[in-house]
Amino acid sequence: MPALTRVLGGITAAYSASLIVAPKILAKPSGLTGPAGSVPVPVRTLIAAIGARDTAIGVAMMLAPAGRPLQVALGARVAADAADAIIFGLTLPDKTARVKVAGFATGWAVLCALSGVRR
Repeated sequence: MPALTRVLGGITAAYSASLIVAPKILAKPSGLTGPAGSVPVPVRTLIAAIGARDTAIGVAMMLAPAGRPLQVALGARVAADAADAIIFGLTLPDKTARVKVAGFATGWAVLCALSGVRR
C-alpha cells in the first residue's frame, strides 16, 4: 500500500503544482478558456487554488508516516477527487468536458483508493 500511495502522491503533487504555473492544463479540457484560448483571471484563480490544495495533499501522501497519517492523507485525496468529479461533472458548461474531466477525476479517486487497500 504505502509504496503505490506515495508514487501517486508524487504524481499528484507534480501535476497539481503545474496547474498553479500553467492553469491552461486544466482550463482547456474543462472548456474554461476564453475565445482566444486564454484563461480568464477568475478561472486562473480557482485553478491555482485547486492546484495548491492538491499539491499539499500529494506531498502529504508522499511524506506522512505509514499507518493512520497516511490513510488520512489518502482519504483527503480520494475525497477531493470525488468532489471534483461531482462538481465538474454537474457544472462545466460543455457536456463533453463534463464527461472527460469528471471521468478523469473519478478514475484518479478510484486508483488512489485502491492503492490503500491492504492485501
